[in-house]
Amino acid sequence: MRKILRHLFVTEEEPLRSNWREAFPSAQLAHWAGARRSTRADLFWLVLPYDESASALVAKWKKIAGRNMVVALSDEPRDEEGVAVLQAGASGYCNGYAAPEVLRQVAQTVEQGGVWVGQSLLQKLVSAAARQTPDSPLATGNWAQSLTEREQAVALAVASGASNKEIAARLDITERTVKAHLSATFEKLKVRDRLQLTLLVNGLS
Repeated sequence: MRKILRHLFVTEEEPLRSNWREAFPSAQLAHWAGARRSTRADLFWLVLPYDESASALVAKWKKIAGRNMVVALSDEPRDEEGVAVLQAGASGYCNGYAAPEVLRQVAQTVEQGGVWVGQSLLQKLVSAAARQTPDSPLATGNWAQSLTEREQAVALAVASGASNKEIAARLDITERTVKAHLSATFEKLKVRDRLQLTLLVNGLS
């Protein structure tokens, strides 16, 4: 796994918010007006302005970032905006006031090639996938063959949009056990995150 060396927050604010500094003590700040194409970072965090086209900004910065990653931050996240920035090339969409541990999870996910979206947006994507997939998930492919019965149950629950807490309650297991099953499932199916797992289970990958 490649270590992220530089985090750059592109924003109209100054200084860095406390949650950003706590998550990434060495993070740098760049202002929208002063940021140039020569700007370098491993992970660009774009704090979306209220009066700009989010998708256009993400597309612009995706060109600047090249092969490096772009995550869009919104102080008032909306599912429609989330879909737009993901389509424009963002690797994630997150609340700008997210807790430091969440921001670190976002960074780890996108660093490993995954996509980070909130629970609400994930559920919408799952619903859209389900509408396009008339058959039972178990009938859409061979993904279930390498999993244990409990891992299959967890995968199906994830594909329905359930959170770890909801899955734990549904299956009468702990959240820690859910995470363990998910880790094993990701490794066996060669997927990086919940979104890829959802698409695979619903026959869209």
